Amino acid sequence: MAKGYWIARVDVTDTDRYPDYVSTAKPAFDRYGAIFLARGGETHSLEGENRARNVVIEFPSVQHALDCYNSDEYQAAVKIRKSAADAELIIVEGAS
Repeated sequence: MAKGYWIARVDVTDTDRYPDYVSTAKPAFDRYGAIFLARGGETHSLEGENRARNVVIEFPSVQHALDCYNSDEYQAAVKIRKSAADAELIIVEGAS
């Protein structure tokens, strides 16, 4: 079974509120086996628009990645994130 990956590109607009998103999302990440491979850090924008924060999260499967996003725990975090950041999030199936 191929792993699933969240790829998120984020511009935090409310630095005081964003930590609330992180703490609210944590139970969902723990429940669905999320492993953070990249979280912020240095970037090199080569093509297209860049965002200040780029995140790659590995899950045991695409289904785990989808279930995490759709979970009640994460949806509570989404409400906070939408008020504290502009973001794009996709799920990608890993190479077998």
